[in-house]
Amino acid sequence: MKLKREAAEQPEQAHSGRAAFSQDPHAVREPKENNLEMAIGHEVRAYRKKLGITVTDLAAATGISLGMLSKIENGNISPSLTTLQSLSRALGVPLTAFFRRFEEPRNAVFVKAGQGIELERRGTRAGHQYNLLGHIDNNTSGVIVEPYLITLTADSDTFPTFQHEGMEFLYMLEGVVVYRHGDQLFQMQPGDSLFFDADAPHGPEELVKLPSKYLSIITYPQRSSKG
Repeated sequence: MKLKREAAEQPEQAHSGRAAFSQDPHAVREPKENNLEMAIGHEVRAYRKKLGITVTDLAAATGISLGMLSKIENGNISPSLTTLQSLSRALGVPLTAFFRRFEEPRNAVFVKAGQGIELERRGTRAGHQYNLLGHIDNNTSGVIVEPYLITLTADSDTFPTFQHEGMEFLYMLEGVVVYRHGDQLFQMQPGDSLFFDADAPHGPEELVKLPSKYLSIITYPQRSSKG
């Protein structure tokens, strides 16, 4: 009841909070289509709905019967090339767009414990270990994600300061670290997290309790491979 009263007293804040979480993390999306007819039907329906037109509207624009369109959208029939060309023109998409869901790969990277790629980042020194836990270059999200496991086992008089594009999320697993972001300092203990704009200077400021271990997940826009 307390939460309800607080939400009622601050409707604008509550509304902005809801707007920030526009995706349901538990929503189930249709998996990659294994059947070509189902894949084509899914795309035809999706593009039609995106235009805000009905099956009747699409039938009138293409000369394809309602019954045929229904079978195509439900994946019950394999449309001819001529039919697909008519749909392509009516929906304003290239012919290849209907095959996207069938052909598009979905990649995954599995890393066994202790087998992450150890690499050197700027400022890497003895006792500062960075393990990249996975990397997928080309994906459907338009975002690159780099998950690191960072282990600090030796103190140091100076600490590396990082500054790069994108966003970064830290989750403390072990030890205690005072972490800098811009002109702010955060003492991080196991279970604490920090999410920030990585364009500001950031990095460990003080190693309070060693060994220290935390996850660092960096995201940034995927660059086009063209040109």
